[in-house]
Amino acid sequence: MKTITTSVVLAIIIIGGAILLGGGNNKNSNDQNTNPSQIVNNVSVIDGKQIIEIRAKGGYSPRTTTAKADIPTVIKIETQGTFDCSSALVIPSLGYRENLPPSGETLIDLPPQKAGSKLQGLCTMGMYNFIINFE
Repeated sequence: MKTITTSVVLAIIIIGGAILLGGGNNKNSNDQNTNPSQIVNNVSVIDGKQIIEIRAKGGYSPRTTTAKADIPTVIKIETQGTFDCSSALVIPSLGYRENLPPSGETLIDLPPQKAGSKLQGLCTMGMYNFIINFE
């Protein structure tokens, strides 16, 4: 009887510990990658050129960007200790395919994009992506 009681108490402790450690609020550091309604100000215009900043590490952040149409644009990809597949960037509509440096900035010049167009970038494995909507 004592063995059964000990086993039941041990099982309850293990299950309770698993719930406390693994359950609850599953927020992580990539929330801005998964919440499309979050507004991120990553677009600026400097000297008539639009700069779109995107971070590449464990995916692309932000995943969705709204930019102005009909203006010369530069995508600035920032990496910092990036060794995952997000460092292998492909932008199919531009024929762009490059391995980004593990840390640093990569500038990609875009011609003016038409209103209503979308530009998608993704890693070579297709696991991570970002979209720029031009309005």
